[in-house]
Amino acid sequence: MANTLSGKILALALAVATALPVSAAPTAASLFGAEKRASRQAPQPIGTYARGCGAGLVQLPETGPTWQAMRLSRNRNWGQPEMIAFIQRLGAHAAAIGWKGIYVGDISQPRGGPMTSGHASHQIGLDADIWMLPPRRLNLTRAERESLSSISVRSADQRRVNGNYTAAHAALLRAAAMDPAVDRIFVTAPVKIEMCKHATRADRAWLQKIRPLYGHNTHFHVRLKCPPGARSCETQRPTVAELSKGGDGCDETLTWWVTDYLDPPKKAARPAQPAKPQPRKRGAREFTMADLPRECRTVLASD
Repeated sequence: MANTLSGKILALALAVATALPVSAAPTAASLFGAEKRASRQAPQPIGTYARGCGAGLVQLPETGPTWQAMRLSRNRNWGQPEMIAFIQRLGAHAAAIGWKGIYVGDISQPRGGPMTSGHASHQIGLDADIWMLPPRRLNLTRAERESLSSISVRSADQRRVNGNYTAAHAALLRAAAMDPAVDRIFVTAPVKIEMCKHATRADRAWLQKIRPLYGHNTHFHVRLKCPPGARSCETQRPTVAELSKGGDGCDETLTWWVTDYLDPPKKAARPAQPAKPQPRKRGAREFTMADLPRECRTVLASD
């Protein structure tokens, strides 16, 4: 009875919140961040990776035979069943290449949704961060998981890999990209450049899924496709095939990240024009429930 009543109260609060002006409504991040456990619903990714939520998420066990979940205080080791299964497969691949397993960073909150800190994505249970640090052991204490840091595999000037990067990193990334459940993988551009150099001519199709992105030098970010039958889930567009023009992505769009992105070419001076005020785009931390799919209200109100 108490659970039913609290659910109705929450549902009423959400209805009121979504009717308030944006400035007065509580943020979706504060609502989803307060949830400590998953909803008792069938698993379902809802919305987009950066504007959605997750019903019926599953918690990745803190420790497994080939993985450990890190930063447990964040309570972000929740994902769709497909993501939990993928992490288990990737951990086995890591063991096969000589690592003890993998350290797993953020996946999603218990009910997904926007977060009060960190990511703009990771909202529907289909994103996961895998540390670049090869585990020395898989029996870390909770305290060690809070204090231990990953390693960077990129040089200080951001143009090449450093001595921390190994063939095992490349093998693990290739195994992840070859997994049919994976949509794309974000990693620092120098890593993909290095992988492009060493991939054979007959074994390059998977490189299409390796996408360069700033800020991914201490971990790589795996994004899964929407599972079959997930009608409320929106797979990312453009596709990796469209982004790479049907190729492997080892082209000028990749080298841009270590050239013009770091040292933009100077533009010719233009006559001064009166500046037109542009409305500021709100970030994920500022979303209210009105910004998310309507099904996300049910996810929050569920037991």
